[in-house]
Amino acid sequence: MQPYSPERRTALVFCGTGAHGAYHAGVLRAVQEAGVKIDIVAGHGIGAASAALAAVDGAARLWDKDGVWREPAVTAFYGWRWPLRVAVWLTLLLAVAVAAPALLWSIGWARGVAVLLVAPLGVVAALLLTLVGGDLLGDRRGSARRRAAGRPWWRVVGAPLDVERVREVFAAALWQLLRGAAQTARPAASEIGRRYGEVLAESLGQPGFRELMIVVTDIDARLDVVAALLGERYQREFVAPRPGRERRAEIIDLAGSGRDHLADLVAAALTPPVLGEPQLLTFGADSYWRGETHRLCDRPGASVRLLEELAAIGVTQAIVVSAVATSPRPHRLSAARLDPRHRLGEFLAAAESAALRDALDLARLRFDSVYLIAPAHNAVGAFDVDGAYDEASDRKQDLVELMTRAYEDAYHQFIEPVVGASGERLAQADA
Repeated sequence: MQPYSPERRTALVFCGTGAHGAYHAGVLRAVQEAGVKIDIVAGHGIGAASAALAAVDGAARLWDKDGVWREPAVTAFYGWRWPLRVAVWLTLLLAVAVAAPALLWSIGWARGVAVLLVAPLGVVAALLLTLVGGDLLGDRRGSARRRAAGRPWWRVVGAPLDVERVREVFAAALWQLLRGAAQTARPAASEIGRRYGEVLAESLGQPGFRELMIVVTDIDARLDVVAALLGERYQREFVAPRPGRERRAEIIDLAGSGRDHLADLVAAALTPPVLGEPQLLTFGADSYWRGETHRLCDRPGASVRLLEELAAIGVTQAIVVSAVATSPRPHRLSAARLDPRHRLGEFLAAAESAALRDALDLARLRFDSVYLIAPAHNAVGAFDVDGAYDEASDRKQDLVELMTRAYEDAYHQFIEPVVGASGERLAQADA
């Protein structure tokens, strides 16, 4: 590996899901304060949203006092969808309504038993209306439409995590950044993407503005979709054909025909697999997919694809950021968490850790220098948006503490030993 040099084309790569975006915010703050030169920001999962804000000089929207990760709304990220919560309460009410007539009859209260016998039917009807109504409201809120097979309540039960709140918060942060001082209502997602592409394309090369690359997974096409907005020189390399791949099927040029899709792609990246309702994206009629509407979401382990694509567009130096701690030492097991949301979070963390290890091994063959910024220990899981209890320290950790730790990790693991050492080396060479 070659020593760090600010003259090389450098990428800052964010990996992770959900609450791990707070770690990205802390690293971004340290990198920005230290004046580290970054040519391109890239990410998958919550890292795609961090990269989208950082590319247009909006990283401060992540850590400011009124930033994304300090807002009270963050505690609502990735909660259970409201029809599912209502259904649980109605199920409990149904159990009470079924048991009440038998109890009244056993103690000799004949009056009101007939009414109580009808009550379970009303609760069942309310339960069905909740599940079906939640499905219909979800369809109406989306701009794209997609035919689905199966009972309508499976749309709610089969994708129980609420991803709309986190999508709304990041879409609002992007629009607030793009609109500037103008007090205009937030437009449709396509208009946000178009405005974003125009601003970034016009400002590339200016302080605070960087090239962008994000990766999501197309469930219907069964491949990764890579979207990028690059300088003219590297854009040609990005869209160029490659042996063994149908390049048109897997790339989106955010500076060209795909500029309307930026907001939808960020929303897809914010969607965890399986438990979240995929984001629908309608491709243009002149694209490879000829106007089809596909389901998109995040994929754990997409860091391998990110680094592969970055190496192909001339990046020779990569700084990878992950909130997943390195492999624990023996006898550090914690209690298994039975909540399906936490089970998915643990799986995503394990998958990301394994994929990141493989990605770094391969990256050392493609890049001159690769650096990793990651915590030695992190009790906050992907969906612990209101903090988590750390058994090792016997206390609760919140996202503000996670940001602070990321800020310190960036200095201790990269800025001081790598960037600082390179400055001392250059000074000695000049002397």
